[in-house]
This record gives sequence, C-alpha cells and structure tokens, in this order.
Amino acid sequence: MLAKTVLSLGLWLQFAAGQNTPKRGPQPSLSDSEGDLLFLLDSSGSVSYYEFSRVKEFIWDLMRPFTFGPNDVQTSIIHISTTPTMEFPFDRYLSSGTVQQAIRDTQQLMGDTNTGKALSYAKEKFFSDEAGARPGVPKVLVWVTDGFSTDDISEPMQLLKDMGVTVFIVSTGRGNYLELSAAASQPPEKHLHFVDVDDLSIITKELRDAILDVIQANRFHAVDITSSSFRLIWPKLLSQETGYYTLEYAPIDDPGRKKTKQVSGAHTNLMLSSLAPETTYQVALIPESNMHYIPPQTTRVTTLAEEISPALVLISESKPHSFHVSWAPTPDSVIGYQILYGPLPGDSVKLLEVDGKRNSTAVENLAPNTTYLVTVTAIYKSGKEKSLSAKACTQEGSKVRHLRFEPIGPNTLKASWNSADGKVLGYRVRCRRQTGPSSLISVSPQIHSVLLTDLVSGTTNKVCVKPMYKNQPGKGLCRMVHMQPATEAQGYKHRQRA
Repeated sequence: MLAKTVLSLGLWLQFAAGQNTPKRGPQPSLSDSEGDLLFLLDSSGSVSYYEFSRVKEFIWDLMRPFTFGPNDVQTSIIHISTTPTMEFPFDRYLSSGTVQQAIRDTQQLMGDTNTGKALSYAKEKFFSDEAGARPGVPKVLVWVTDGFSTDDISEPMQLLKDMGVTVFIVSTGRGNYLELSAAASQPPEKHLHFVDVDDLSIITKELRDAILDVIQANRFHAVDITSSSFRLIWPKLLSQETGYYTLEYAPIDDPGRKKTKQVSGAHTNLMLSSLAPETTYQVALIPESNMHYIPPQTTRVTTLAEEISPALVLISESKPHSFHVSWAPTPDSVIGYQILYGPLPGDSVKLLEVDGKRNSTAVENLAPNTTYLVTVTAIYKSGKEKSLSAKACTQEGSKVRHLRFEPIGPNTLKASWNSADGKVLGYRVRCRRQTGPSSLISVSPQIHSVLLTDLVSGTTNKVCVKPMYKNQPGKGLCRMVHMQPATEAQGYKHRQRA
C-alpha cells in the first residue's frame, strides 16, 4: 500500500509539473481533426485517489497531440457521482496548456456511482450551446469506469448512440462484458477496452487512433459497423434551407444492386441496415446544394462476418416444474429463435418460438427431478440456422410431508410420513441420536414408516426423511423428537417395591 502511495505521489508531481514520462517521446500535432470529445469520469467513492490520478494522467496523455480550438477539437469532463457535474464547458479551454491545467485541477467528488444519470446529463450537454457544444461536428464519448454502476445505463446510452454519438468504454475493473459491449459503439473490439489502471498507457495509441477515425475533419466515414449495418457520418455541408443529401451504396462486386436514399440538409449521419455480411460497399455522399456546387464524397465500408448465435446457452432459476433459458449474442441478422426441449432419455420434444430481439425465455410445465436437453436454434434473415444445446435439470418435487411419531416402547418409536410427489425410488431415514450412534435406514417407495430403536429415555433426537429420485435426492423433512423418561412413558409406570 505504501509503495502504491509513493508511486501515486511521484506520478502526480510529474503530471502537475507538465512533464512527460521518460518513455514518451514528443507527439506530432494533430491539426486536421474537428469534434466535441467528452470524458465521462468516475468520480465516485468506488474509485481510490490513486486510480483517479492515474485516469486523469491517461486522459491528458490521450489528448496531448490534438489541436484545440473552435474549428478543431473541443473537450469537456463530466463527473459520475451522486449528481452529475460538468467540470468545464467544451469551449472554455482552447489550447493544450489550458486543457492540461484544467485536467490537473479536476478534483474527485466522491458520492454514488450514478452512471445512468450522468449519461442523461451528457446527452443534454453534448448538444447544448450553453455547454459550448457545436452543431454538426462529430461527437465522441469516452467513459472510463471501474465496471460498477448503481443505476441503469442501457436506455440513456442507447439514446446517445441514436443521436450519432460514438461511445468508447475503458473498463479498469471487473465490468460485465455483455453489458459493456452492448453499451459501447459497435464493433466492441474497437470501442471497448479492459485494462488495469496501471496499464492504461498500453491502449492510449489504439484508442486515440480510433477517436481520430471519428473526428477527422471533412471525412465521410462509417462507424458502428456490424454484420448487417453501419452508420455513415459526414461534416455539416448543408442546412435545412440550402439543400439535401443523396446517398448511393452498392456492393463493389455487384454495382447493379445500387440503392439510393435522400435526407435533408440538416442531417450529418445515417444508419444503413439490412446489409450482407462480409461485403464491401461503395458509398457516395452527394450534397445537392441550391447555393453552389459541392463535390461528392465517397468511402468504402466492409461489413463484419455474421455473428454466430447462439454462442452461449445458460440455464438458471431451476425449479421443480420450470427453468430459465438465456443465450448470447443476439445479432440483428437473426429474426427469431426456436427452443426445443425434451426429457432424457426419451423422444418427446416440445417447441417454443421467440422473437429475434429476445435473449431468454422461461420453460414451464416440466416434470420434477428430470434432466432435459435444451436446444436453441437461431433463424437468420438469410435462411440459415445455427443451434447450440445444453442440459438442464429440474429440482426435486415436493418434500416429504407430515412426519409423525408414535411411541412403541420405552426406547422405540415408529416414524411415519406421507409419500412425496414424483417417481420416488425410495426413502432414506436418518436418526441422529443425542446419545449413541446415528443410523441410516433405506426403504422402498411403497413403505412410509420405520421403527427407530435404542433411543435413550430423556434424550432429544433428530429424525430426517428424504425421498430419493433418479437424478438427485429430494428435499428432506426433519423433526426433533424427545424421549420421555421411563417413569413418564405412556403405558410404562415405575413399580413401587413392596
């Protein structure tokens, strides 16, 4: 702990002095970029002072090569805490020196990790004149997280992406991969990083290059690329009043399949969907201006390979008559899922069908203590099918009911019970004596009582009856039974000597 504190102090002093670490050489200036870059910084109490300092150093190292200004890159920081706070507006610091000083002066707020609230706040600030944001420039969100949030992030994050914001996530903790990969822009291999807080420098160049792909000035390019879609982004060339855009796109090996879309001059992005996987598209952006000629821009975009679904099938919430089935991933190219299930061994199979947007379902009306084979099949838009199977076991049926005792003699009891549900193979009766050895008796399923002997008078003993099934034992029922002293036992009175 002391070593980490000393290291933190050394890093902080070096950062405060505006010095580079020995391993970092001079960075070339990047002056051909334009965009609003927002850092969502975990400032809550779940982050240590050491981690917070390392993240601040990482943010500055990431931004050092950029040129800041009203026609270049603008940046801001929003704190994740109990209440989100903007450290400074986008247009306040427009030089490398002032940005560095602003980061150095940023203080941790502590409080709760309300990330969802901070994302909703970021959505307002990203498009606010008051916050210094600019219309028509690329918007980039970099969320640095320890993987923990006290509120939901899915809805506000999706709203940000729907508004054209490109989302990068850096997780320095044990974040949930499925949740974070869904939150980041697509594909996650480019927009999601898992790295220890001490190794953030490893991803600096890769992340910076990815951000550059988004904010490179005057570039017509694609983001959020999947196997069946991508989003086109371009700089603001027109307005609602000065014209509109025509977009033409077709596979480069089949130009006869060209399609055309038109959007108003107010647009700076458009999502293209229902595309073929692993296909390179030639895309042209044609500004139709009523003021002056603006040359078309072109780009080529290759869709990703079709995701294999399901790649994972999980069984959970197992009960005597039901269990829950979930799977991942759920790509857009899947229109539906079929769930086949039946007991093992056996040839009885039932079918459930669910929508392609769902990733789970409940399977009900099952037999207890039974092993089922469950097969999830993805039905693709292309007509292909992919399947993955898993075994599931329902829990035991109802436990033994109405365990009761009847004294037979001074040291003997008759234990009786009602039968358990399901195909019981037998019962096991265990008696843990207060005095003397424990005993275990196994009986056939037709027998519902046993005699327990050698029970010492005046002792308290524990008797448990458990049904046995083919796949697993059932739930037992236990009772404590007290043996009355011989002078009090029913039908047995102490004789007085004559």
